[in-house]
Amino acid sequence: MARVHNWQIGRDMSYWYPENRPQKQFAAVFDINKCIACQTCTLACKTTWTSGKGQEYMLWNNVESKPYGFYPLSWDLKLLQMLGAQQWQGGEYSGRTIFESAEAGQRVLGWRPDERDYAYPNVGEDDCAGQIDNGADLHVPHLTWFFYLARICNHCTYPACLAACPRGSIYKRPEDGIVLVDQGRCRGYRECVQGCPYKKVFYNPLTGTSEKCIACYPKGENGLQPQCFVNCIGKIRLAGFLSTPNAAKPENPLDYLVHIRKVALPLFPQFGLEPNVYYIPPIHAPATFLHQMFGPGSEAAIRTYRAAANDPDLAGLLGLFGSTERTVAIWKREDDWFIGLDDREQEIVRVPLREPVHVRPAYDEKHQIARVNCP
Repeated sequence: MARVHNWQIGRDMSYWYPENRPQKQFAAVFDINKCIACQTCTLACKTTWTSGKGQEYMLWNNVESKPYGFYPLSWDLKLLQMLGAQQWQGGEYSGRTIFESAEAGQRVLGWRPDERDYAYPNVGEDDCAGQIDNGADLHVPHLTWFFYLARICNHCTYPACLAACPRGSIYKRPEDGIVLVDQGRCRGYRECVQGCPYKKVFYNPLTGTSEKCIACYPKGENGLQPQCFVNCIGKIRLAGFLSTPNAAKPENPLDYLVHIRKVALPLFPQFGLEPNVYYIPPIHAPATFLHQMFGPGSEAAIRTYRAAANDPDLAGLLGLFGSTERTVAIWKREDDWFIGLDDREQEIVRVPLREPVHVRPAYDEKHQIARVNCP
């Protein structure tokens, strides 16, 4: 086992291979507060990548209703129980990661779902925690709550699927950090399925090999965001490339959200994988639940997000989400306009801080007629 640095848990940790970061790291930010669980992202991915035989159960992208939604069943609860106590000392995780908790003879602490675990992709949809008896006052966080969690492969810096594979068939692309499966080397041992804590590697029983989200890298190579991103109705997603904290660039939209403003957080950082999909936590859910899911920065992230109405830079950047299918590498503000540029610093999109509002009078003086809402 090598020693590597994981900035998300604030310390060095044990990992199967030495630290070897890519030239650029594909990453994304999801704004949970805007997700409506329409599953358009799920279908966009499904019809593009997993419509073949043996892929019927595969959902490289899915949306779950937390706290009772899972795909596969209890993917997070089972591992959290296996991992045991997960203590944070400030910004440092003092518990053990899934690599440090692995039993003798294993590379990663994990479990393998069975067929029944994949039988209910929408289990718990819109099921909420708590109940309302004889009425209740509205306050935040809510007593009765749920939220939608959209999930794809996290293309982790320290992938458990890569560490678990005895064939060396899983690798990170050096040019963008996307995690892929070399199906020519794969023999279907399914150690990757067992090892991935997010359960985003799937076994194809017809081909006898594993398959997973590829971050739509053919699109990325042409400066475009993945299918699930550009088809998102709620405009909750922004893809790009993320720097390490010590090399963060304020003009990089992902660096700004993750490192500078710290409004977007990783999913279960205590697992130790340094995942590269980040979430703006829901503002209405209990702090203790969010602390376990996103780490100790969740409450500060919510405060920053809720203050965005008085923070034009943050509000404007959030407005760039879903505004273009191109990958926004650089952003800047010009008065009340927010501009997205590509990696060649060419403008690709421009959005206003506030949409213009035009109120037409009920009576049209020019045509001497009253306007009505119906034809």
